[in-house]
Amino acid sequence: MSERSNRRILLIDDTPSIHVDFRKILMPASVQTVELDEMEAALFGSEVKSAGVLFELDSAYGGQEGLGKLKWALQQNRPYALAFVDMRMPEGWDGAQTIEHLWQQDPRLQVVVCTAYSDYSWDELLDRLQAHDRLLILKKPFDNIEVQQMANTLLTKWDMTERACMQMNHLEHLVQREIDERKQLESQLVQSEKLASLGQLAAGVAHEINNPIGFISSNLGTLDGYFKQLQEMLDAYRDAEEAIGSSELVERLQQLRERIELEFLRDDIPLLIKESKEGISRVGQIVKNLKDFSRVDSNQEWQWANLQQGIESTLNIVANELKYKADVVKDYQVLPDIECLPSQINQVIMNLIVNASQAIGPERGTLTLRTGLAVETVWIEVEDTGSGIAPQCLPKIFDPFFTTKPVGQGTGLGLSLSYGIVKKHRGEISVRSEVGVGTTFRVELPVRQTNPTG
Repeated sequence: MSERSNRRILLIDDTPSIHVDFRKILMPASVQTVELDEMEAALFGSEVKSAGVLFELDSAYGGQEGLGKLKWALQQNRPYALAFVDMRMPEGWDGAQTIEHLWQQDPRLQVVVCTAYSDYSWDELLDRLQAHDRLLILKKPFDNIEVQQMANTLLTKWDMTERACMQMNHLEHLVQREIDERKQLESQLVQSEKLASLGQLAAGVAHEINNPIGFISSNLGTLDGYFKQLQEMLDAYRDAEEAIGSSELVERLQQLRERIELEFLRDDIPLLIKESKEGISRVGQIVKNLKDFSRVDSNQEWQWANLQQGIESTLNIVANELKYKADVVKDYQVLPDIECLPSQINQVIMNLIVNASQAIGPERGTLTLRTGLAVETVWIEVEDTGSGIAPQCLPKIFDPFFTTKPVGQGTGLGLSLSYGIVKKHRGEISVRSEVGVGTTFRVELPVRQTNPTG
């Protein structure tokens, strides 16, 4: 059977001579030809118009046998397009019961009722089968030309219907794909706008924080200097106590020193100033990481950036997410700068690290970051010792709105957005995972972009 035409016919009749007659009519030595009109030729192609088409006839001598052959044909993906069914068969089902069972298995099957009886209530049959527009009647004895024309007409109709269904399904598939792509683009646009807003907010906050950080740091330095001067003064006062003639006054000074714990204060105040300086330095580093991560000051232009610096900035941003969940292992190689949109690459790294952290679960695990260079491509791997991803979910992991997280804990946009960013950079993102062992995401990016997309 060709992809363009189904010429398979099933004959169900309890009389062997009927089968012989049908084979003579439908399968003669010479090849039957099907004449197509303009509409049919448009559907099937002009080459079918001149091609010979043989009928393929299968025989069954009862309803149950015919149903069995129909089921087998469907299992083999070789359906019958047409069935001739005898109306009155002495054993088992009659024609009506047979047709009911055939249509339960294959509603597309076209049926011609064959009978020599004229006393049968056809209206009752058509009502029973709800088949006023899909059931034809062929009276015995048969006219050879009538049988051939009926078979040709119905098989051509079947082919046209199937082709129309295929075209409709294809159209629906294209429309659905267009809808899915539009949804994905819209979701990525929304997410990108959110990220851009967050980046601008982070840059603005960083700028605002830098000012108080500056004067607090300056004040702490000045305070440290003042306290050193005060310590010199305290030492001088203590030395001067020996010159005081009043024992009562010396005793009062001694009691005052003990009450305010002067020796403790002299030791603790420098430590407090030192710790405050370190804290301010850490805040300053976080601000710098925020600026490096958002890179709003770069005007979102393609530029050369250090991938490892982006990884470190991102790790500092998500440090609170990681510190109670996983130990971070770094396996870095020396990498060249790459041409990219740094803030977008940082977003991909953040998505992968946060996902890895959330996959680890309640038991503390390990998150491993690796980088490497292969010819003109750099790569980064984010590996976790989490629960892993089920095999049936892996093909859908980058689909928009797909998530394995509980309702309310994930939008299903992070990996989809990451996929879009990597593809925008003409790179590749892949995943390998084993349930109960962990997951590894790998991002490969070209060192140099050729006509980078905006």
